[in-house]
Amino acid sequence: MQSEEKTILQRVVENFANNGITTDEQVTIVCVPNGKTSAIEKIGGEGRTVMLDEYAVNHKLIRAGYSSRSNTVYLSLISG
Repeated sequence: MQSEEKTILQRVVENFANNGITTDEQVTIVCVPNGKTSAIEKIGGEGRTVMLDEYAVNHKLIRAGYSSRSNTVYLSLISG
């Protein structure tokens, strides 16, 4: 994963875990159902899978993945 993508994911995950914020000025954020490990991204007639990695922030477990294709972060709460 590229450094910029890591920075985006870290910022979005921390904002979500700490403050429940699901908006960002740079990317679109989509919350998927709790416990999901992937998200299906559909653009036009095509779809692709975005795999979500696990993050632990302030006793919360969150899965998140970034799609550079659509500049979107997908979030799924595991626990917390």
